[in-house]
Amino acid sequence: MKYYLPEEDLQQILARTRNLWPLVAGKSILLTGGTGFFGKWITGAFIYINRELRLNAKLYILSRQPDKFLSTYPEFEDDAITFIKGDVTNFGFIFEKLDFIIHAATDANTAINNDNPALIFDTIVEGTRHILELAKDKKVKSVLLTSSGAVYGTQPVSVTHISEDDFFAPDVLASNAAYGEGKRVAEMLCAMYYQRYGIECKIARCFAFAGPHLPLNGRYALGNFIFNAINNQKITIVGDGSPYRSYLYAADLVIWLFTVLLNGRPNQAYNIGSDEEINILDLAGKINNLAEKKLQVDVKQVARNRDMPSRYVPSVEKAKNELGLKVYTDLDTTVKKTLEFYRTTTTNTIA
Repeated sequence: MKYYLPEEDLQQILARTRNLWPLVAGKSILLTGGTGFFGKWITGAFIYINRELRLNAKLYILSRQPDKFLSTYPEFEDDAITFIKGDVTNFGFIFEKLDFIIHAATDANTAINNDNPALIFDTIVEGTRHILELAKDKKVKSVLLTSSGAVYGTQPVSVTHISEDDFFAPDVLASNAAYGEGKRVAEMLCAMYYQRYGIECKIARCFAFAGPHLPLNGRYALGNFIFNAINNQKITIVGDGSPYRSYLYAADLVIWLFTVLLNGRPNQAYNIGSDEEINILDLAGKINNLAEKKLQVDVKQVARNRDMPSRYVPSVEKAKNELGLKVYTDLDTTVKKTLEFYRTTTTNTIA
């Protein structure tokens, strides 16, 4: 059987979530954002586990262009999968029965956020409102909202790992605030629907990730550096390399998301990410060391923020303590597996 994702990763996902799947047997799930990086991993894992455990579960995937997607990714043709053509803000409630929703729609693309912030804000807010109305209409058991660490705004340099109890926020006057502020409003809508209608919405505040099929032309330094490495280009650091980031492997991400959906507390937010921090300069060096050919690392700015570097690193103690989750794949392995995938595959996610 050919799978879209590495089979060893699918086996690990199943092994670490096996106790959850009886809750899904015979049930139906709606996934928005099913054609993005998150969605592909969620869908690939669902297909594998549904077959392995014979769950007889159904997954509906909302997409603006399902035919185009399936022509590119035929691995997602499966009897348990139904694609629905539509927009997250206004698609019709055609389901006879619906048990769970994973709302993973909305592009965090920096260009969209900067060029048309009103569009991204409206899509996040109105899309979430539409999903919650569907959940109310169908009496859905649980909704997972994939939110973002962007809801915290700029992480103070004095805070090494930001937690769910840190009440920071985006600067609403900043040009790039629409995405983070939209996610804050989406979370608030979830709380309103829980308080008024009892909709059990769980919130996953997602940080940064890596793994097979990560778009390499996106906003994450790790993806950009891997693109440089597999194309034997110099690795370019736009800034001075001092900011700290962390990256969770995609298979770990799926384990965490399904655990929060099926076992998380309603009306609660959980940080989703790795707490293994690394600065951008060291990340470039790590990728360079693992590349087949040693490359030049070009740092565009003179080091000036070494004493007070910016940070985007979560504390994940809540997920660990409440849900028994952990970072299963360390950063070295994450980078190696991502690099190896792109060395041995041809895929349109590279461009």
